[in-house]
Amino acid sequence: MHFGSPIAKKKARLEIIPLIDVMFFLLAAFMMVSLTMQKIQTVRMDLPSAVQASSSQKPDIVNVDISSAGDLTVDRKRVTLPDLETLVTDRMKANTNLPVYIRADPQTKHGRVLEVLDSMKAVKVPKVSWAIDPPKGGA
Repeated sequence: MHFGSPIAKKKARLEIIPLIDVMFFLLAAFMMVSLTMQKIQTVRMDLPSAVQASSSQKPDIVNVDISSAGDLTVDRKRVTLPDLETLVTDRMKANTNLPVYIRADPQTKHGRVLEVLDSMKAVKVPKVSWAIDPPKGGA
C-alpha cells in the first residue's frame, strides 16, 4: 500500500549561478597564486662599462628649432638652410617616410619659418609638423 505525502515532491534542480560564482572564485585564486609563484632567474654577469655611450643609430625624426633671431638648430647643432636640406636628404635615404618637426620661438619672424617650410617642400619631405610646448598653468 502506498500512502501519499502531504508535502509535494519537487524535482531536483542543478543551480548554475552558485556554480559559476565558485568557478570564478577558483579562477581568480589560481591566477593570484600563479602570479606569486613566478620565479625570476637571472645569471650574475659583470658587464663592461663605458665612459660615454654613443648611439650609431640616428633617430627616425628630425627636430628643427628656429630661434627668435632666425638661427636653425638640429640635434643641438647650429645649421644653415642648405645644410638642413642636405641633412634631411641624407636621412631620407634611410627612411623615406621621415617626419620633420619644426619648433619656432614665438618671436621668430614668419618669413624665416616659411623659408624652412619651403626648403622641406623642395626636398620632398612627406611629413612636416609643428612641435609645440604645452601651455603653462594647465588648461
